[in-house]
Amino acid sequence: MTTISNKQLSLAANTIRGLAMDGVQKANSGHPGLPMGMADVAAVLFLKHLKHCPSEPTWLDRDRFVLSAGHGSMLIYSLLHLSGYGLPLDELKAFRQWESLTPGHPERGHTKGVETTTGPLGQGCGNGVGMALAERMMASRYNTDKSPIFGHFTYVLASDGDLMEGISHEAFSLAGHLGLNRLIVLYDSNRISIEGSTDLAYTEDPRARFEAYKWNVLEVDGHNHEEIDKAISAAKSEQNKPTIIICNTQIGWGSPNKAGTAQSHGEPLGADEIIASKKQLGLPEDKEFHVEQEVSALFSARAEEMEKEMASWSAVFNEFKNANPEQAALLDKALSGELPEDLSGLMPEFDPKTPIATRAASGKILQKLAQAMPSLVGGSADLAPSNKTMLNDADSVGTGSFGGRNLHFGVREHAMCAMLNGMALHGGLRVYGATFFVFADYCRPSIRLAALMKLPIIYVFTHDSFYVGEDGPTHQPVEQLASLRAMPNVTVLRPADATETAAAWIAALKNQDGPSLLLLTRQGLPILDRTQHPPAALVEKGAYVVWESEEKDPDLIIMASGSEVSLALEAGQKLANNRAVRVVSMPSWELFEKQDNGYKQAVLPPHCTLRLAVEAGISMGWDKYIGPEGGLVCIDHYGASAPYKVLAEKFGFTVDNVIAAAEKL
Repeated sequence: MTTISNKQLSLAANTIRGLAMDGVQKANSGHPGLPMGMADVAAVLFLKHLKHCPSEPTWLDRDRFVLSAGHGSMLIYSLLHLSGYGLPLDELKAFRQWESLTPGHPERGHTKGVETTTGPLGQGCGNGVGMALAERMMASRYNTDKSPIFGHFTYVLASDGDLMEGISHEAFSLAGHLGLNRLIVLYDSNRISIEGSTDLAYTEDPRARFEAYKWNVLEVDGHNHEEIDKAISAAKSEQNKPTIIICNTQIGWGSPNKAGTAQSHGEPLGADEIIASKKQLGLPEDKEFHVEQEVSALFSARAEEMEKEMASWSAVFNEFKNANPEQAALLDKALSGELPEDLSGLMPEFDPKTPIATRAASGKILQKLAQAMPSLVGGSADLAPSNKTMLNDADSVGTGSFGGRNLHFGVREHAMCAMLNGMALHGGLRVYGATFFVFADYCRPSIRLAALMKLPIIYVFTHDSFYVGEDGPTHQPVEQLASLRAMPNVTVLRPADATETAAAWIAALKNQDGPSLLLLTRQGLPILDRTQHPPAALVEKGAYVVWESEEKDPDLIIMASGSEVSLALEAGQKLANNRAVRVVSMPSWELFEKQDNGYKQAVLPPHCTLRLAVEAGISMGWDKYIGPEGGLVCIDHYGASAPYKVLAEKFGFTVDNVIAAAEKL
């Protein structure tokens, strides 16, 4: 490895500072303080430790770098430019502008070299834990003594704000429990937040906190290159624990008048202060976005070293494929996301005479899928017995044992979902996570980011309505269904019975462009006899005619999802004695909206304006489908604690009330 002097590291760090100052100033928006404060740490990491290859950004065994403190995005953009990721200076000059490759917070898939979309503080911490867990799981599955093809580190740059957010507590607690020794957190401890000193609200001892988490804790002067270098080397040699390196830094380092102050955190330094800062740092005062040739040469030399390292790894990988063709084929399928050819043929059979909760049906389906998909892994936030998500013939993932498939997240919904994002981003595993539907509120930030990043994560949300019963309104989701339908690029599936649940799982697995949410019941539901009703595979259309009276031109349409389909069906069949009735199962609005107008109008003909929606959730959104003459049997209030059959009667979810609502139309 090329020897790099402290003088050269200082020049590289100051160049990063200059680029960050200039980018924020030109945009008149942004956060210069973090890039300036962490420039020394970043220079040491990228020039001496980070294993990556700019010419091959998706190298399977690259180290992952997560800028959890995404507001400091000019740091990663400067590093990507210098490292040779094809991010030209013109893009740094277009920081935060329309259609630039340098948005205000890093976006995965938008800028080459960005591993994950960060911005909401703490999310990157959870992503990093998920990436580190995925690396250990992939190593357990595919590494051999002769071919250790997985052996990379995950580096997370976290701020004071990241550590304040509750999600970081959850994720880092679990990381310590699992002993994720290839996770290294670089903590920018500058003790400044937007409002001023962190002493206003944050006085805990981070060393004691992480020691309690069973982490390896190191501490350095964040502007001392030798200390930083030694600490990262020590972290990489740790065999049993994740490591946090507390980097004591000064925010805005190099600014004569604003360093160490909140003014450098989230606003441009100003033209005069930039001139003074460049003078103090030894940078040309009259040049913007200046990069010395010596700095370019340092990063170019590092890129050449990494090319050689990747070539060596490629030789090992080829040896692995030649010596282990079956494992190599499994790895190819896992990385590509390839699904078994006949998913429907894998599904268990369900007896129409035996009602079953859709959560229980999902559990049976999951066992079959797991047998055919070795890459399918997941777990629950301490609710697997209720969620029915435990894989029966698989081991649990635990400390030092990463070959299993069952993940135990503990009561940590926030961390679970952020970690699932990280695992999906890492690649090689198809992941699912589960909890009660009401706790989707704890999952929402991560679901939103999964939707932004188009991650194919499957969420299993059980106990999906007030039919939870005795647990009462705190555990009875009412508004969650509508609120999740409001999220772009999220596919919500609320199946009506066991057969629709199987079809919903298939639809979720086929969805490679965003998260899918399966909403499942606690209570048993009748199973539709598919010899008498259309095939459940029509779930992929989002909505379909599940039954209609002999007349093909309905004058009343009853629409429902989930547990209310059987209710709508019974009411519709009774109403059909003296009118033409159609009953529509509508498990997924999102899938229905993807169909062409011909199909949508065939299911909901425009001339039929008498439409009734039946659903055990708030009515918001149904007006799109029922129109101005339609009616609703919904619940626009919170639930109550009582047996679910009592609640159904009290809240009007009975055949008689559905009929009365239809008659009212």
